[in-house]
Amino acid sequence: MISHFTTAEEAQQAFYQAIERADLAQMMAVWVEDDDIVCVHPGGPRHTGIDEIRESWRRIFARGPELKFDLLAERTVSGRMLSVHSVVERIAYLRGELPTASAIATNIFVRSDHGWQMLVHHASPIPDEQSGEDPPSVLH
Repeated sequence: MISHFTTAEEAQQAFYQAIERADLAQMMAVWVEDDDIVCVHPGGPRHTGIDEIRESWRRIFARGPELKFDLLAERTVSGRMLSVHSVVERIAYLRGELPTASAIATNIFVRSDHGWQMLVHHASPIPDEQSGEDPPSVLH
């Protein structure tokens, strides 16, 4: 399933909706099908290529929908073929007793024959400034 996103913002919105819905097909429709794509989940290893990235999301989504995202402090640099988005992800857990967490993410989109698609997602946890404790090892 390949979607035709007319803007990078539309592709980014679909990316976060896919996480919130734990929808693997929607998630993979956001990504360029290329061996050079990269995904780094907060506190996790680097995943490269479509198969490795699909498997990383499959494992995360196996628990079902459990995350809600609010994007803050977004900064975007765009050109005709590339769009770079830096955001602060405020992540709320829908189940359990885990507190809200935050991550800093960089999302890079490229314009392909199929519209705008994700090339890179790299998210890093933000330490809890009040407690001085490190965040959970993997947020998504």
